[in-house]
Amino acid sequence: MNDTVTHENEYDNSMVRMLELIWGTGYMAPGGPGNVANLLEGTEPRGKRILDVGCGIGGPAFEMARSFDASVVGIDIEAPLIERATAAAKKLGLQRRCTFETVDPGPLPFPDRSFDIVVSSGAITQTSDKTTLLGECYRVLVPGGFLSCYEWMKSERDYSDDMRYWLKLEGLSYALETLDELGERFHAAGFVDVISRDASAWYRTEAKREYELIKGALYDELVELLGKNDADHFVENWRAMVVVCDSGEMRQGYCRGRRFNNDRVV
Repeated sequence: MNDTVTHENEYDNSMVRMLELIWGTGYMAPGGPGNVANLLEGTEPRGKRILDVGCGIGGPAFEMARSFDASVVGIDIEAPLIERATAAAKKLGLQRRCTFETVDPGPLPFPDRSFDIVVSSGAITQTSDKTTLLGECYRVLVPGGFLSCYEWMKSERDYSDDMRYWLKLEGLSYALETLDELGERFHAAGFVDVISRDASAWYRTEAKREYELIKGALYDELVELLGKNDADHFVENWRAMVVVCDSGEMRQGYCRGRRFNNDRVV
């Protein structure tokens, strides 16, 4: 989510197809079903009503519906992604349990206390006004409900040339913070029982594996899907990402917090 009134779509068809090839059908963040399980760990998700902020093309929502019998509402600011998610839900027969909406940046279009759980994979990463987004997540949660996210973050040091180069290759609107800063924002928004977990070591290994795949076994398929120029761009993108993951500048982590049981709406 961004804090500007207008939004220019950043995930074109080439980007989405490439991400699915690497991360699995329906996924625009790493980890697949395993990442969904990590997000929902400790939240007692079975049969719950879940909001997926920055849902992309729906893969996590479908996993939550199938594995946890959850009812999921997915939201994103990019209409083409929502169109794809909606079509996929119908094809999978999940349209009654997984619905998707395009939203404008700003307040969430839901009443107070609408959801048992709010999840996000990367939406906070790409949000400059994190205070507003976290406050809105708090507002739409029932007392005792959880916000759980997986985000890409940065180290405490200033960006190196390698980091600036990778960000340029990505071409996305990142607003990176440290894991500690994100945890502090959870507390400031009113969440209690806040737990943060650094997942950088896991993704450092994954990024190397992904890089070897896209420059090797998957390269011809990438060229067929995207054309040689785009394929070569993504290979270089992943090489540069491996560099900043290895250096510790690009980090990943989970953060979870609970809305206090007996508080007022804020």
